[in-house]
Amino acid sequence: MVETSSQSTTFDIRSVTTDEDLELFLDVPQHVYVDDANWVPPIRSSIAKEFSPSNTFFEYGTLQQFIAVRTTDGHTQPIGRIVAAVNQRLIEREGVSVGLVGYFECIDDFEVAQALFHAACDWLRSRDMTIARGPIDLSTHNRCLCLIDGFDTPPTVMMSYNPPYYPQFFEQNGWSKAKDAYTYMIDVSGELPEQYEKGYRIACKSGVQFRRINVKGEAFWADVKAIYDLFTQAFTNNYSSSARTLEEFLEEAKELKDLIDPDIFWIAEYDGKMVGFFMALPDYNMALKHVNGKLDFWGILKFLWFRRQIDQARILVICALPEYRRRMVPIGLIYLAMKHGAMKNKPYRRTDMGYVYEDNFPSRRVIETAGSQIDKTYRIYEKAL
Repeated sequence: MVETSSQSTTFDIRSVTTDEDLELFLDVPQHVYVDDANWVPPIRSSIAKEFSPSNTFFEYGTLQQFIAVRTTDGHTQPIGRIVAAVNQRLIEREGVSVGLVGYFECIDDFEVAQALFHAACDWLRSRDMTIARGPIDLSTHNRCLCLIDGFDTPPTVMMSYNPPYYPQFFEQNGWSKAKDAYTYMIDVSGELPEQYEKGYRIACKSGVQFRRINVKGEAFWADVKAIYDLFTQAFTNNYSSSARTLEEFLEEAKELKDLIDPDIFWIAEYDGKMVGFFMALPDYNMALKHVNGKLDFWGILKFLWFRRQIDQARILVICALPEYRRRMVPIGLIYLAMKHGAMKNKPYRRTDMGYVYEDNFPSRRVIETAGSQIDKTYRIYEKAL
């Protein structure tokens, strides 16, 4: 434990070693976002589960949690947190000793942030890391990215959010831009540009067949396994991405199974083989915003009630094998999802498309063909150790 003081407060930086420390770690966001109307509290139990020994991350990685706390009149208040992690799969893939920094949350006090960054980077140095990268919560398949523009609206489901002062904290501490990413908000209540229907018809004439994802029984798991193979093949070189095992992918699918709307989750096949898919989810953040991070009895009731008011979606992945992009598979998938998601019996009026890295020009062209403008900008930072 290190005692530090700033102009506004005296505080300690602790390693998280006990159950009590973990509770303080989980409490931090409540203090950071207390007056932020756009913040959507994460499900507390889900975050806690990520630090459980059962998390498969510990088969190939190590981590250390840190918290910043201040004690006043015998009462301990958490005011910041951070996690340093070594993901061995990522190091093997990139051939660079890169450590990850994530789960960063901090009150508006740079000296507290600086002390947290210092603790995380020291831990990474002690494990011979030469570069720190973040914010990344163990893996880009989990949560990542620092919001740098677009603070006026809440985040969509499974997207990051942070106060406007976080980018300044990173940069003041010597972190530099590694890569930016964008999201696009698209109005789907009107007519789609005609080139989307034209692309769909071209794909069909070339022999591509489209269908919704199966959501029941063994057919669902067969689709999930095919999606895993396709995803792994198509995104093997994605930035800062480490491969997941089939078992990890199936576990994630199990958690999402009951949240899927098949009208906005489409699959493309050629000669019976999956060659592309379009994965979107209803924007459950619109309901989760009301449960305060707890899916207990009352939380579930609130979620089910507010779930009925969801009128937007988030597109997580648009994937097609390179040799099928010329057959207009991505355009065809977008056309079907947008068309069926905007039917009279469907609630969707908008969709968040992304995130898309700034240098992913093929995907950006497909998205911007519909006249979409960038809605939010995010950043990954790096720092030499």
